[in-house]
Amino acid sequence: MANPDDLIDDYLTRYASALSRFDAKQSADLWAMPGTIVDDRFSGVVESRDVMAQGLEQSYPLYQQLGLASVDHEVLDQQQLTDLITLVHVRWIFLDASGDELTDSIAYYILRREDGDFRACVCIQTDDVEKLRALAAERGIEFPSPPES
Repeated sequence: MANPDDLIDDYLTRYASALSRFDAKQSADLWAMPGTIVDDRFSGVVESRDVMAQGLEQSYPLYQQLGLASVDHEVLDQQQLTDLITLVHVRWIFLDASGDELTDSIAYYILRREDGDFRACVCIQTDDVEKLRALAAERGIEFPSPPES
């Protein structure tokens, strides 16, 4: 049986690769359904991978304007909650075409093993919006306003 730490790193590497390629379908395939996303302004349940992919695609124009060329990750901590569920504390590192860091983002994921592979069930973003907003301001790029409720 594979080492769970290796499986988590493999999962995050595949997720980072899909994000680097702006491959919304592949990113969405790494989620369990329904999936839950939470941050300081929003919490919601995504019912299907198609809806997840559509949501991801909406952020790509901003990432491209900001110069995002690739994504890397660093596991800050992980806790095995059950035999199949792991809480993972991740630092996502956003890089430009030269490999220089544009910004980073901290998130927590609840991952569940399904058929020998991990899928994200919950993502809690802690600082992505403020860091992306700061990078946009630094580069003179208009940061999109959140939709009105």
